[in-house]
Amino acid sequence: MSTLIDTPRSAGFRDGFIFVVLQSGAELRFPASANPRLAAASPAQLDNIELSPFGLHWPDLDEDLSIRGIAQGDYGQPRKS
Repeated sequence: MSTLIDTPRSAGFRDGFIFVVLQSGAELRFPASANPRLAAASPAQLDNIELSPFGLHWPDLDEDLSIRGIAQGDYGQPRKS
């Protein structure tokens, strides 16, 4: 069974969180600190987000996250212990 994933309409960085507004009007958000590459970035780098039909791309950081992953609580590679 395939689950249709909503597409992003806008995204940005605010108060330590990445937020995504979907075409349906739903909003996803997660702490930038949950992703090692995002955690080490400047606010300007975090706010420089390119949208695709399936996810987000930070060109300054060479980082990509899918909307499906974000919706499931997967914010990228975990920190190594």
